[in-house]
Amino acid sequence: MPYINIAGEEIFYARHQGDPKGQRTLVFVHGAGGSHLSWPPQLRRLAGANTYAPDLPGHGQSEGQGRTSISAYADFVAAFLETLGLEKVTLVGHSMGGATALDFALRYSEKLAGLVLVGSGARLRVAPAILEGIRRDFEAAVRLICDYAFATDAPERLKREGRRQMGQTHPDVLYGDFAACDAFDVMDRLGEIRCPTLAICGTADRLTPPKYSTYLRDHISGAQLVLIEGAGHMVMLEQPEAVSRAIADFIQ
Repeated sequence: MPYINIAGEEIFYARHQGDPKGQRTLVFVHGAGGSHLSWPPQLRRLAGANTYAPDLPGHGQSEGQGRTSISAYADFVAAFLETLGLEKVTLVGHSMGGATALDFALRYSEKLAGLVLVGSGARLRVAPAILEGIRRDFEAAVRLICDYAFATDAPERLKREGRRQMGQTHPDVLYGDFAACDAFDVMDRLGEIRCPTLAICGTADRLTPPKYSTYLRDHISGAQLVLIEGAGHMVMLEQPEAVSRAIADFIQ
């Protein structure tokens, strides 16, 4: 799994080459406090596609500073694509990563073949208790976030691993991620997006409920919506096969 240098930051990314002709390229953008491991192997190794899953700056195994705005993360994604020479990609973004993909679509549309928005929304307001909690009691805030991120009946091992991974994120980076989400709002600009779009959401998502994805479907021209029964906000970890099928069908 390689590293690349982008503007002085050493960036880690996972890569899978499943399309020798290079006609289907997916770039996975994780959410707040996440990493490439937010995407399970079924997605990172999706059959028939070339996939790239970076750790955003300051996350996972990447060096550098976490960003404090969604547009800054979108600019990073643009630099990532340019550095690797990737063109006409399908961006797959979860939560904050979905917001990043939406911002990217509004400003870099010529680089996109499509959008997949997983557990995301056109506006991502964050409860003050989360923002204040990250500053006041980081470990308790991580537990609170992860409790809400998974469906109540999700396997405990998933919740435990979610807490472990998010807990490794620097508190300043996690705070910046959630502050960026809280300031994000493109609800009145979705009509400008013209690329093929798929929204995916778990029916038990308590952080970005299905109404968020329904709004995306209804306000992006031609967008599709797939609801995954019983899954929470971390739908791709809870039900990876269902999410993989939905994305595979979409890119075909």
